[in-house]
Amino acid sequence: WDKPDPGGSSGINAEYGGVYSEVAAYEFTTLTTVPGVIRYKGAKIQLLDLPGIIEGAKDGKGRGRQVIAVARTCKLIFIVLDVLKPLGDKAIIEKELEGFGIRLNKSPPNITFRKKEKGGINLTQVVPQSELDLDSVKQILGEYRISNADVVLKEDSSCDDLIDVIEGNRVYIPCIYVLNKIDQISIEELDIIYKIPHCVPLSAHHKWNFDDLLEKMWEYLNLTRIYTKPKGQLPDFNAPVVLKEDNRTIETFCNSLHKGILKDLKYALVWGSSVKYQPQRVGKEHILGDEDIVQVIKKH
Repeated sequence: WDKPDPGGSSGINAEYGGVYSEVAAYEFTTLTTVPGVIRYKGAKIQLLDLPGIIEGAKDGKGRGRQVIAVARTCKLIFIVLDVLKPLGDKAIIEKELEGFGIRLNKSPPNITFRKKEKGGINLTQVVPQSELDLDSVKQILGEYRISNADVVLKEDSSCDDLIDVIEGNRVYIPCIYVLNKIDQISIEELDIIYKIPHCVPLSAHHKWNFDDLLEKMWEYLNLTRIYTKPKGQLPDFNAPVVLKEDNRTIETFCNSLHKGILKDLKYALVWGSSVKYQPQRVGKEHILGDEDIVQVIKKH
């Protein structure tokens, strides 16, 4: 995303995605969503270069609603900022995304909320609270016309956290702030920028520091590569099956290959970091590690 940044996100997409989207020396050059594909560490990752968003985008200005709706479906967001004036633009974009229910670099609040037929409001505080108490919880639930519910606060939570849980339509997406045009600042300024969390400084024009961005992208996507090994053959290291970090069982691996494999599965042989013995016989619940090798053994 760039707001406003001449040739920022378009330059990155051209370099990585093998796609040329209009790059010009003025703001908001991307007018439609331009898809590209990054091939990295054996995985194919789709990169969408979205039009820049302006203040009021969440309320429909500048086709902002359509743009943000696409962002809600992504696994990772790059926000491309001009390193010479990053903070103002960063605040505007974050506010627009927050207004559309996107939470950047946050985990879902550790709050259990359950509506019930009767019994009033029951509040359980597992840890001491600095902001919420029974009165404030009742007041917030009252805004939603909820008078019977169980609420369990398992961490020190804010009013906004509780509202997010009640609304239930929030998405939690990791985000990397790409600070472009580092060729225009001093080494001292660059040292300071490197200390900002979730940031990667680079120069799209000079193609500086793109390796760092790719490495951070891989880290934030949290993907697991699994190599297949047909019986009696060497593993196929060219085309890994890519699984999400939170769903990397043998069952998910089989379904990624073909929906019919699981019902014929007798067991799987696994080589790699997730097993004690090389190979080790495992069932469908086994959780795989990055770069494990799997051979599926079918029932006869």
